[in-house]
Formats: sequence, C-alpha cells, structure tokens
Amino acid sequence: MTFRAGFLTFVGRPNAGKSTLTNALLGEKIAITSSKPQTTRRTIRGILTRPDSQLIIVDTPGMHRPRTELGKRLNAMVREAISDVQVVCMCISADEPIGPGDRFISAEIDANPRARTVAVVTKTDKASKSKTAERLLEIEQLRDWDAVVPVSALQGSQLEDLVDVIESLMPESPKLYPDDMITEQVTGDRIAELIREASLEESWDELPHSIIVTVDEMVDREDGITEIFANLWVERDSQKGIVIGQRGARIRQIGADARREIEALLGHQVHLQLQVKVAKEWQGDAKQLGRFGF
Repeated sequence: MTFRAGFLTFVGRPNAGKSTLTNALLGEKIAITSSKPQTTRRTIRGILTRPDSQLIIVDTPGMHRPRTELGKRLNAMVREAISDVQVVCMCISADEPIGPGDRFISAEIDANPRARTVAVVTKTDKASKSKTAERLLEIEQLRDWDAVVPVSALQGSQLEDLVDVIESLMPESPKLYPDDMITEQVTGDRIAELIREASLEESWDELPHSIIVTVDEMVDREDGITEIFANLWVERDSQKGIVIGQRGARIRQIGADARREIEALLGHQVHLQLQVKVAKEWQGDAKQLGRFGF
C-alpha cells in the first residue's frame, strides 16, 4: 500500500471556519473557536494519522487588512504557512459572497506555485442549496483549483471526502510523526488559549482583540488537583474593569467556563487562579509582542 504524508494549511478570511474544521477532522479540540473574528492568533499544527496517510494540518489566523503591528505579524504567519506546505486549502463560507479579501488571499497562494490547491466551501449547513451552488460558481471563477469540496464541520458533512481529496494530493512519504501524536502544542499553551476562549465569550465587542493570556505556573498537588496561575492581559486600565465585571462576576464566570474545558483536556480537577493585568497598547508595541511570543 502506498503511504502518503505531508503538510496542508487552512487559510481564509477571519471566521471562515478554519479552526472548527481543524477540530472536526482531528476529532479533538486543539484550536479554540469563537463567534468573534480573528480568534486564532497562532499557527497550530494538528496531526491526522490514517492507515495509508498522515496529514499535518496547519491552522492559521484569518488574513485581514492589518491595523496594528500584531495584525501584520499574523498575516506574516499565514504567508509563512503557505510557503511551507504541499497543499493549500482555502476556506470560503457558503453563506457569504466572494469578496476582495478572498481575491487577496487567492493571490497570496501564488507565492507557493508548487502547492496543490483545494477550495473548501465551509458552513454549508448555514446556506441554502441555491446559495451554496452560487458560491461554488464564484469559487470556480476565482482560480484553477485542483479540487473544490463543500463541507459542514458542525454536521460532519463530506469531511471524509475532503480528507480523501487532500490525501490524494500528498506525495509518497513515510510517517512524519508518531501515531499517537495529535498536536505539537504544549499543554500550557493549550490552557492559555482555553482561558482566552472563555474570555472572548464573556467580553464586550471592543475587547476580544485586546485580550491575551499567559500561564505563569502549573503545580500538581498531592491530592491530584493541578493548580494553574494565569494572567489575562488587556491594553488599557478601563478594560481591566470590564473583564473583572461588577463585584468580580465576569472574571468568575470566565474562570468557571475555562476550568471545565481545562479539566476535560487534563482529565482531572484543576484549581484556576486568574489575575487581570494591563500591558498598555501591546498590539502595537514590538517589544511587548515579542514578550508574548509573536
């Protein structure tokens, strides 16, 4: 049997469903999701191992017109991911028309002429059959694709077909990772992202892009409980009060929501301690961006 292995990346506009699709294909939550745009801020590698293939999925931030230094660096991450993979899968929402952002991303794909290209029409569960057909026609006119696959990550529709298509485009290769490995992310980074995910759902509209989370310490106690000490960073003093909420109600809710997800990840009880701190205008500060790992 011919074994195939290689790297693919999901690219697309913010909220095109890239992270939801990544999680659905892997059968495990390795990338946080949110209704807020630009939720993904890192390139996240997930590893899907099948009997005759191993696909390394590189989930990326949504490409957008940058307004901050952080935005520029996120776009640079996407360009780097495109340049390093064998297959580029461009995600386009079935319920939104093709726009300038999609055409811009399609042009960016040309930076890697060796890559095979797949158009993934996401969120077909949110669009009528006529709308999906309309989107497919627009996509066919966007560029010359190796394949076009409509999917619904939430309903699990045609995910197997997508994997089969991607697998067929990969080169013959031995396995690149151990069979039991599903992501390269370290546990501390996954926990920080789960806390940020909880904060996104609880925060006001102006806050999502201003929040970043760091995990300072994790201590495994003798009673089997893991103590986690983490910071939620915002850009201005006024935002600190919003995250904490009246009499600490919002930060307690963030902690409760995050704790459930972290316990599911670790498989045991955790004690989560959160503090809210200010890193003034960190999204535009090169020094602070470096400190936060960007």
